[in-house]
Amino acid sequence: MKRIARGATEVLAPWVWVLTLPFAVAAATEGLWQTLLWGLVVAMTASVIPMAVIVRGARQGKWDGHHVTNREGRLVPLLVAGASLTAGMVILVLGGAPHQMLALAGSMFASLLVSMAITFGAKWKISLHAAVAFAAVVTLALIYGPWLLLIALPAAFVAWSRVELGDHTTAQVLAGSVMGVVVGGGSFWALNQLLSGS
Repeated sequence: MKRIARGATEVLAPWVWVLTLPFAVAAATEGLWQTLLWGLVVAMTASVIPMAVIVRGARQGKWDGHHVTNREGRLVPLLVAGASLTAGMVILVLGGAPHQMLALAGSMFASLLVSMAITFGAKWKISLHAAVAFAAVVTLALIYGPWLLLIALPAAFVAWSRVELGDHTTAQVLAGSVMGVVVGGGSFWALNQLLSGS
């Protein structure tokens, strides 16, 4: 079971969801080139750049691995993610990106702020794997329809894997899942409504 859990943790890691989600969001309303352009901006600044910093830091022994399971080690990776995503949001605004992409980047930023408040304010290690996965589920369901809620199955699978590997407690995973739905998905919905003028 540990081997399966380890596979789920890697294949369904936050950086994977965040890498693919922007392209799925852009593809709902944009043509091929716009999808690639705006998807790439968000994917690079929200996933690739932060993950490159995390992997480099893990190799240098700055934290305990590329999943940064120790709560104290999360400060620099989360700050880097926030700075990189902020740069991405500036590019989106200046480039006249569609409102869905701005809403997505904004929801990711809101999730980062809340996870930092919980991690360092409450000093509690909420599951970012679960948070990101369930935020993606809600975001995709809002864009493509309720049948996309089926993606909750792999999201639940990765949440289970974090407990099975001993990296999180059940409470931390459940809290991460709720945070993903409420903060990630909820802020995407609210920002999308606001930016679209609905």
